[in-house]
Amino acid sequence: MNATLTTDLGQANPNPQSWVVIGYGNTLRRDDGVGQVVAMQVQEWGWLGVRSLPLHQLTPELAQTLATVDGAIFVDAYPVSPEKALVQVFPLRSGEADSVPFGHHCDPRSLLALAQALYNHSPPAWLVTIPAVDFEFGETLSPIAQQGVTDALIYIHRLLATQGESPTQESSGCADMREMREL
Repeated sequence: MNATLTTDLGQANPNPQSWVVIGYGNTLRRDDGVGQVVAMQVQEWGWLGVRSLPLHQLTPELAQTLATVDGAIFVDAYPVSPEKALVQVFPLRSGEADSVPFGHHCDPRSLLALAQALYNHSPPAWLVTIPAVDFEFGETLSPIAQQGVTDALIYIHRLLATQGESPTQESSGCADMREMREL
């Protein structure tokens, strides 16, 4: 990540609310750990009201955290071919979950559903997916995933700064960085 981006994004949060950024994946499988990399970068911003959790995987215990925040952003890798490598952002709703999680692994929608079921609160949430092409053993990111980190941080910064209002005009609810750069 370049120094200019770090400096620009490290400014004070203009809209301090209670948010959680949950980046997950296996940092020992190269690009799979990109979610944790993003969560650690967000943590370095030091924004009041923004908690960042770099995790190996999502677990049901996170429902309690989700029940106490005004908004949540999940960050994960997705396998893609190099020519289709774009960061994507999807709004999430707890009502879209297939089931409430039982066990040690779950997805963001299931966690939101669990928070709603147990604590009667599910915050507005988004899933930021970062393109990944290398899942071999190792701890370095591919150039595609590195660019995805930069793009994801820009989107997350804008999402937090606008208190979760979608910064795109896209009616499908999905945005990619091409649309973000046009704003």
